[in-house]
Amino acid sequence: MEDGTSQSLGYCGDTGGDYDVLQWDTREDCEVRQILDRVADKWSLLVIALLDRRSLRFSELRRMIDGVSQRMLTRTLRHLERDGLVSRTVHPTVPPRVDYELTSLGATLHSTIRELVTWTESHQNEIAAARAAYDARVLAEQEAAEADAGRRAEIARSVLTGSR
Repeated sequence: MEDGTSQSLGYCGDTGGDYDVLQWDTREDCEVRQILDRVADKWSLLVIALLDRRSLRFSELRRMIDGVSQRMLTRTLRHLERDGLVSRTVHPTVPPRVDYELTSLGATLHSTIRELVTWTESHQNEIAAARAAYDARVLAEQEAAEADAGRRAEIARSVLTGSR
């Protein structure tokens, strides 16, 4: 095998042993990256969080998730079902009733998401302070750049008017 070629289409680095950020390969055929992209999008996170408490019907999910379109919720649920994180149960009633619930695999992901939310809540003030400091620094840099540009323009005008 040549240097730089992968072992197979789904191979994207050593996923065992020591932590290696290269396992999050950006190639489209990398399974780890595909799974992270799927479970980390905002709609999936919300669906997983809501289904942790109980099974919900599609219409209940749609009402509870502000801003999600019917199409996007349908796609999200299908993807999560395909990945084995959500199960879909169709009840033979008229009209048909469909319930969604987390699978045992989805429940393990929810516990990980809960840890992330807990971390976010405990560090939100630090993050807000860092954002404020960054915004102030960027604003100061922009103001300094604009002032410098103004001085240069003034010098250029004086040179041009002095040479005529």
